[in-house]
Amino acid sequence: MWASKYEHQGMSIKDRLFEAPAIEPSDFVFDDRVVRVFPDMINRSVPGYGQIVAMLGLLSRRYAQDHSRLYDLGCSLGAVALAMSQAVRTKGTEIIAVDNSPAMIVRLGEVLADRSATGGIPIRAVCQDILDCPVENASIVALNFTLQFVDRGSRLFLLRRIAEGLRPGGVLLLSEKLRFESAAEQRLQTDWHHDFKRAQGYSELEIARKRDALEKVMQPDSMRQHRRRLKDAGFNRVCQWYQGFNFVSLIAFR
Repeated sequence: MWASKYEHQGMSIKDRLFEAPAIEPSDFVFDDRVVRVFPDMINRSVPGYGQIVAMLGLLSRRYAQDHSRLYDLGCSLGAVALAMSQAVRTKGTEIIAVDNSPAMIVRLGEVLADRSATGGIPIRAVCQDILDCPVENASIVALNFTLQFVDRGSRLFLLRRIAEGLRPGGVLLLSEKLRFESAAEQRLQTDWHHDFKRAQGYSELEIARKRDALEKVMQPDSMRQHRRRLKDAGFNRVCQWYQGFNFVSLIAFR
């Protein structure tokens, strides 16, 4: 529905990054190799990813305000920004898509150039650390599987700045991989997620190697931690609207 054509029309390369053992295993990095396969990787790794992106477009249509800014922080290839652009009907609105990966922003620039004649709300792509990105006059801010890659000590700071930059009635759209407080539930949810990845064609080796690569750079929080932090950051109400195994989407109201 509302998402990058490079994510949902089969134009990306199949993700085979973790098929063969690396000589020197390393942490996961959003570099050129990942950018080439990212659409396939994210759709085969996150249950319901395409539906999440489409629903973020619908939620943005409902809560976007005239003459405001919409932010896609940690935008990768801009799926959420593009969903917003196609769905929102407000006046005088600008979308700002921010990512600290130069490779992602270069590819997003190519995507935006390809769709320049198709209309929609303008998108400005910015290569910047989201911790350094000012959030001003915002009615929508999206963190779609982004906060989990931010250093834990900086997460409250980021959310407070987002809350301060949102207009009254503005919303934060937050999707994250969850950590469960119950060890038994954590094992179940992990097993179910791995079953999903196997069903998408990933081998046991690929699943294990990607898990090892992500272990240090992606640090999920529990639902209790998310709700407490959002309240501490200044959000008034938090609602969960989606869960697929250990992946969850929330909306937080300013």
